[in-house]
Amino acid sequence: MNFFDSLPAVNAFLNGIAAILLIWGLMLIKSGKREAHRKVMLTAFGVSTAFLISYLTSHAHAGVVYFQGTGLIRTIYLTILWTHTPLAAAVPVLAIITLNHGLKARFDKHRTIAKWTWPIWMYVNVTGVVIYFMLYKM
Repeated sequence: MNFFDSLPAVNAFLNGIAAILLIWGLMLIKSGKREAHRKVMLTAFGVSTAFLISYLTSHAHAGVVYFQGTGLIRTIYLTILWTHTPLAAAVPVLAIITLNHGLKARFDKHRTIAKWTWPIWMYVNVTGVVIYFMLYKM
């Protein structure tokens, strides 16, 4: 196995870590710990950025990997993929806008968009891990 072959597992790991950080960040802000929330969410963004670099590197090297399952499991996989893909494309834009409002202390705008960004970002992270397992471990 070479370096590039390990990237899908690295990507799944980074998605999982980002999901944990998102949950932690939400818990922190709900308990009023604004500065800790800021640090955790910036870390989540950094982890997601590392994921994106790793993901693009992996796909530049390996190309498209096709799901081999058939029947109902294929339908489930494709449904997850078809929802995951457009939402994944939206996450960087949503995350940057949300972080920008937070970092500039525009908290009303930050809260308004974060109510959309957080669940989409979380869904993309969790389904990214699910897609990895369906593609590489089934």
